[in-house]
Amino acid sequence: MGTHTTLDAIRDADGILAGIRYADDLTIAASRDGGNRAVRLLAQAALDPTDQVTAIAAVHALAQVFDESADDVLATLLEHESGFLREHAAWAFGTRLPRFDAIAGLFRMVVDGGFAGMIAQRTLETWASSVPEHVALAAEGAMLGVADPAARARLVETIGLITGRIPQRMLARIAADPAEGLDARAAAVAALGDRPATDAAITLVSDLARGDDDLAEVARLALLDLTVPAYPRAPWSQGQTVAQLFLHADIDGALSQVGSGDNGGIATLLVRLGDALVAGESPAVDRVLTLSRGGPADALACLPEVSSTLSGHAFATVPFLGAPISSADSWPRRVAVQRGIRRILRAAGTVDVVHLRMADVGTLAASTVARELEIPVVFTVAPDPHSVINAMDAAGSLTRANFGAVDEVEHFWFRARLVQRMAADAAHTVLFPRPELERDMRTLVGIDITAHPERHSVVAEGIDLSVIDRSVAAAVAEDSSEFADLDTLLQTLPAERRHLPLAVTVGRLHRVKGMATLVHAWADDAALRERCNLLIVGGDLAHPTQDERGQLDLIGTAIPLDTAAEHGLLLAGHRANDSVARWLAAARYGRPGLAAPNGVYVCASMKEEFGIALLEAMATGLTVVAPNAGGPATYVEDGTTGFLVNTADADRLAGGITDALDLAGGPFGAEFAQRAADMVAGTFAIQAMAGTLAEVYSSVAEAQAALNFALSAS
Repeated sequence: MGTHTTLDAIRDADGILAGIRYADDLTIAASRDGGNRAVRLLAQAALDPTDQVTAIAAVHALAQVFDESADDVLATLLEHESGFLREHAAWAFGTRLPRFDAIAGLFRMVVDGGFAGMIAQRTLETWASSVPEHVALAAEGAMLGVADPAARARLVETIGLITGRIPQRMLARIAADPAEGLDARAAAVAALGDRPATDAAITLVSDLARGDDDLAEVARLALLDLTVPAYPRAPWSQGQTVAQLFLHADIDGALSQVGSGDNGGIATLLVRLGDALVAGESPAVDRVLTLSRGGPADALACLPEVSSTLSGHAFATVPFLGAPISSADSWPRRVAVQRGIRRILRAAGTVDVVHLRMADVGTLAASTVARELEIPVVFTVAPDPHSVINAMDAAGSLTRANFGAVDEVEHFWFRARLVQRMAADAAHTVLFPRPELERDMRTLVGIDITAHPERHSVVAEGIDLSVIDRSVAAAVAEDSSEFADLDTLLQTLPAERRHLPLAVTVGRLHRVKGMATLVHAWADDAALRERCNLLIVGGDLAHPTQDERGQLDLIGTAIPLDTAAEHGLLLAGHRANDSVARWLAAARYGRPGLAAPNGVYVCASMKEEFGIALLEAMATGLTVVAPNAGGPATYVEDGTTGFLVNTADADRLAGGITDALDLAGGPFGAEFAQRAADMVAGTFAIQAMAGTLAEVYSSVAEAQAALNFALSAS
């Protein structure tokens, strides 16, 4: 098809996601057609406010037309009043030769920050590899008149990505200048650590490292980067070393922060999986490194354990200055994330495989580092954000007329492209079980998993059954010492509500988890509200993030937060994973005088690729309510072990909870509860997941070793 015909195909596509997939066809057609006519057609489409999906596709297609007029249009779009057009023009410029009159506009985007600033910074980094002097001089000019500390820090970080003497001089001056803000000086010091070591740089960073402030902590890490070489694998280490990461959580072995901020089920999974991998036998995984976020002091303190040659599960920290931020807001930390991941992987010696899972800044940065260090990547492919796009499209909240504005916030286009690129480049991909896996991967993500089946493995997630067994035993024994916190919370209920069972949900206070939707569904159904109390476990109630605050505000429109317990709503905040498991068991077996037995578990998520908390609930014997799309449909027997509903529909969600309560308290409740527990025990143990993944890691590592040998021999 030609440019005109392909544009029509995007406009006429059945759904937004289908239109996004046609964008590749448009870039091919535009590059083949070329010339002023193609540029005019694409420019007209890019400026059509009624179809922002086609507009974005046209912007990226312009980048493939090798004609100066295409550069002219992109330069104009870089100054457009619509933020999404500026953002995608900056992204598109990254695939073209440097255009000097666009450099200033890109630096203005860096100053403004956010996701668009990160995109502009990537393009400037690419251009700096071919014209470093021009970009460096523009950076020096961009610093003039910028007083905002955060903006100056972003500019300094960008300067650190440019080679040559001008950036080196600027970084040294800023690092040593006490009149500069902490963020800018820290960015300069960290950048010096990434550059070739010189006596002057080592002396400067060493002097700063002797302090006792935040800058000194950054300097100590930079000094390590400048002076400590990478170490090869210890000769006595026989098993594989696997790195896995989730940077939007504070992950520790005790899982103490699960449920707050972005600390969700993935944090639980990585800890349990890492432990199970190193406890396995054959094929052996000798070491697991789990990377998460923290401060510079934590990053320094973890390195001795990371560099240890002993087998086991080690936790490593990618450092950030300032308070934690949500995953959606973390994209501007790309350079810092890259630097932290590189430091950890170099300190660990030889790493055989990096397993990445999310379409987030961690995956973006880690894939870059893995490519630099020639470490093969295993990538878990999930239709995210594809499922969300489809759901919002179907609901009418995402349209062609507002897609660009929504994309500015959600970064749908970038994340979808990241998933596509990762799936194509990964040495092996891992897939979650889904009822129509082949169809969903093809229609949602655009991947044909039947083409090269040897590159894909379907792996179900798993849970630690020993934790569940201990929790059930404590609940059956009515051991009050194990449930003191829960009992204290239940005592805040009015006496007349303490004979009711619990409807429990566990997860982050985030809109995709549907917590506010669940509260409204329960509160608006008078009969349901009189049948059960609602217990929400998750969220940092004392210091909520912006996402958590938004959910709490929405919950407050259904039930006043200051009198929530009086109405039967219990907000518990985040709890350690072991505590959550005990509370699930208590919902099943009840608490004497405080909660009736035969409670239920509710997952009201907009999407759930698999569902760790759901599995834990089913393992205790709770009847569950779950989304009727995605992973849960592969293991929830509708009408037997739970109910699959459209969680976006409050009436159907409330109806599902009512049906679950009826089933749990009915004549077959105990039988079906045991059926659920047996199913989880037989299929979803963490050890089974670890065994399957260990085989994947082994095959990937062996293939890489064979490739390295072939290259060295040639």
